[in-house]
Amino acid sequence: MLQLAVKALLSGIIIAVVSEVAKRQPAFGALIASLPLISVMGMIWLWLAKPDTANMAAHAQATFWYVLPSLPMFLLIPVLLRHGWSFWAALLAGCALTVCLYLGMTAIGPRFGLRL
Repeated sequence: MLQLAVKALLSGIIIAVVSEVAKRQPAFGALIASLPLISVMGMIWLWLAKPDTANMAAHAQATFWYVLPSLPMFLLIPVLLRHGWSFWAALLAGCALTVCLYLGMTAIGPRFGLRL
């Protein structure tokens, strides 16, 4: 239980730091948010729980392939905001696009040899 609390606290601290930095310097906040800190922490927690190289390699590779469909969201949201969409509508559209692209990745990926 303590390990779960530490994980949650660390993740919360990162999110808080990103949001506070982004208030003052949006680009620097974005840089921090773009760092794969959560992925790295997830790999560390996974390794500590199950130190298996094949499992870790599969996890890291799947993470790469799942990051790709999430990237267009970060292009769509600013376009929609600049065209007068509300923040919540733009965020919802970006998330919907990401979900659709995730579904596409899991449907099409195996045809190209991706094991997700």
